[in-house]
Parts: sequence; C-alpha cells; structure tokens
Amino acid sequence: MSTSSDQPVHLLVLVHGMWGNPGHLAEMDRIYNEIRGKEDSIGPSGERLHTMLPQTNKEAGTYDGVDWCGERVAEEVLEEVKKLEDEGKTVTRISVTGYSLGGLIVRYLIGVLHQRKFFEKVTPVNFTTVATPHIGLLHYPTFRSKVFSTLGTRLLSRTGEQFYAKDKWSATGRPLLEVMADPNRVFFQALALFHRIRFYANAVNDMTVPYMTAAVESEDIFVDHEADGLDIEYDENYSPIVRSWSFLDTPLQPTPGPRKFSLEWFRNYKPPLPPFLQKKFPFNILILATIPILFPTFLTLVVVRLSLDSCSSRSRIRTLEKDETYRERLAHVIGELEKRVEDAVADYIEDPGDALTTATSTSPTNAQSAETLAASPDTTESDDDHPQSKHKCSLTSKSKSKSKSKPTSSSSPKKSKSKSKHPTLTPLQTRIITSLNTLPNLKKHLAFINPIMNSHAVIISRDVTRFPHHEQGRGVLRHMADGFVM
Repeated sequence: MSTSSDQPVHLLVLVHGMWGNPGHLAEMDRIYNEIRGKEDSIGPSGERLHTMLPQTNKEAGTYDGVDWCGERVAEEVLEEVKKLEDEGKTVTRISVTGYSLGGLIVRYLIGVLHQRKFFEKVTPVNFTTVATPHIGLLHYPTFRSKVFSTLGTRLLSRTGEQFYAKDKWSATGRPLLEVMADPNRVFFQALALFHRIRFYANAVNDMTVPYMTAAVESEDIFVDHEADGLDIEYDENYSPIVRSWSFLDTPLQPTPGPRKFSLEWFRNYKPPLPPFLQKKFPFNILILATIPILFPTFLTLVVVRLSLDSCSSRSRIRTLEKDETYRERLAHVIGELEKRVEDAVADYIEDPGDALTTATSTSPTNAQSAETLAASPDTTESDDDHPQSKHKCSLTSKSKSKSKSKPTSSSSPKKSKSKSKHPTLTPLQTRIITSLNTLPNLKKHLAFINPIMNSHAVIISRDVTRFPHHEQGRGVLRHMADGFVM
C-alpha cells in the first residue's frame, strides 16, 4: 500500500532478443543509468529512474513464443512493482525498451498490462524498440531465404512460427503479428497510450533484422548503397545515428583491387565469417582451407542444437497450456473475444435482428473486451520531439545539383541491379506496415554502421569486451538515453 511519503519511481524495463540474456543489454543499462540516473534527472513528480532486466526468458526460453515470453515478463514487472512498494517506493511512470525479438515481447507485454488496467495508475511514457522485426522476418527470392523460412518455423518452435506469421494465434486463425497491429485490439491501443514511441533500425548490414522490418517501411532505400553511393551526414553527437543523406550525382566506381588469388589478394582477404574467425594472413588462408570440413560439421551441430531446444520448448508450452491459469492469459481473453465477434457476425447474416440483441447481451466480461480497454493517448506532456499526427522519420534527404531529392519515406529509390536484394512482402506485412505507421507519437531513427558484416549486435554495443567494434553502437544508446522523457 503506497503512501504520500513514498519515493516515486519511473520503471524502465529492458528486454533482450532471441537466444539472448540480460547481459546483452549491460551497456544499454549502464548508459541509461549514467545519463538518467543523475541527481538532477527526475520526473514531473520527483520520479527516480529504476531499470529492470527480466530474467525469465534467457537463451532457450525465447523459443516459447512472443506471447508466453510476454506473459512471463508481465509477471516479473508486477513482482518488481510489488517489491518496490515493500521498499517504500511507488511506480508512477513506466517505459519499455526491447531489442530484436525483445521489441515484439514488449509490444505484447504492454497489452497484458493494459488488459490488467495497469495504466490506470501508472503513466506509460517511452516505448522504444531497436532492430525489431515488427513485420516479421522477410522473404527474399534466394535459396538461402527459402531454407531459413522453412527451417525457421520448425527449428525455432513457437517463436519461429510467429516470426514468419505461420501461427494461428487467435481463435479465428489470425497470426499474432497481425493481431498486435490491429487498432481494435489491446496491443495497439496500449502502444498508442505511450507519450513517446521510437523505432531504431539499422539502415544497412543488418543480416538478422533488415531495415524494412525494423523501420516498418515498404521499400529499402539503402539496398544498393554501395553501388549508388551515399553521402551520409551523421549526427555530430550521436554517430552512427543518421541526420541526413543523399545519393551522389555520379555513382561510385569500384576501386580496383589486387588480382584474385594473387599474393596481395590473399594477404588482404577476409572470409565472410564471424569476427573472431577473421584472421590476418596466413591464418585467413588456413581458415578458408578448412571451411569444407568445418562448415558441414558446424551446420550439423547447429541443427541438432536447435532441434533439441525446439523440442524442449514445445514440451514446455504443452505444460503451460495445461495450467488452469491459462484461461486468465491474454491469449485466451482475446481468443474468446474474436470467437464471439465471429459468431455474432454469422448470427447476423442468418437473423440480423436477433443477432444484434445477442451480441450486445453476451459481450465478454472476462477482463472486458479488448475494444473497451482503449483510452486516449496521454498528451498532457509535449515537446518538439513528439509528433502528434502521423509518424516522422528523424533524418532528411539532402538535395544536390543535378540529383533528385530523396525524401526518406516518400520518393522512389533507385532501381536495384539485383532482385535478390529485395524482399517480397506478403499482403499481411503490407497491412502491418500501414497500421503501425498510423501510431501517434511515432518517430524513427536510423543507424548507418558500415562497413561491417552484421550490424545487428553492434547497434546496442552488445559485447564491447570481446568485440571492440561494438563500441560503435554507443552513439545510438546515448541518443536513446538523452531523448528519454523522465
């Protein structure tokens, strides 16, 4: 029970990604606390920042689906709120940040909290995702993409099915990603309550969560950046955050390199492998020579490990769904709601008059229907960084003489020379893009980390101890922390 003398708290929940653990967000947590944990950084009612990194979805726990992971995090959040109350502190404001899969988990989490009327007493403030597959994983017209999409739904258990929208999450058979982007459902309504919504995405080189799904865009304007040539202006305080960009008047001409298989070529060759395997000459040649042996062995071990983890996950899910408390879970509540709406529509077709009466009298009472849980977004606070109508992108396109101006999201990009670089969006993904871009207070920020093999871990400085190049992501983390509304 809180009293007027309790210390008000602004709770910040940080959620890691697939196969991750809280340690992956250690640098993010450090920078948030370094900038927003200062004595002079307080909320409107004197709130102090308190960060929490949920522990229940470590490593293989992320296989269990966005929904079950979200339910677990919700329980941890409520337990943390209770723990703080016992310490004489009251959570009055809450913010969430999700990295990669964690961004989908926090979108589900806030739906659970909203359904439990959490936001009637606690103000939702900042909602941030970093490199999150908001529209699911993308399909490319390549053999590798087909293999990944086929095996991903099998080897990544429930989460894999949801990544590719192959699940039938709702009672009417809709996948979870579609339900979470539906303005008439509690997830979208909860998201719209947040005063500040930010999507951070890698513009290039994110092999895990590419630009289009992280930035929720229908075109990849940077897909041929190496051939077209880009003039990138970084934010002087937050590099690699992009302030503005433009295509060059004349495309870049490739710099001639040493002749293939010459001694100079071997000296400079870097195999397309993880950083810890990119060695200098002559070790790079030794590693290259062992690839025909190591790759099949490594691939076999990966498939076996994923298969075992997936089987364990499906076993856990069966156990969870047998739990009596499952009927109280948000999945069941929304499933019942959708089934009743569908039944009412069917009844209306047969007997319009009677169906209207039935639908009105049998509206869900279990935690109320998702539609009645909506509330107007909190607009009591405002600043120039909080657009109120449609989404904005933080960067702009610079125009040059004899070159077309390229607004970030409106004009068409140059034609790609390689069809394999362009994903094929499904009608569902297109609908999700349209829906999410109507969110109030949404703004997007892009990081341009180049050259690098995969920028997915770099954008959050996931492991600066083992990989010094991950330090490049600190500018992104500082940008997030400085923009954080207390």
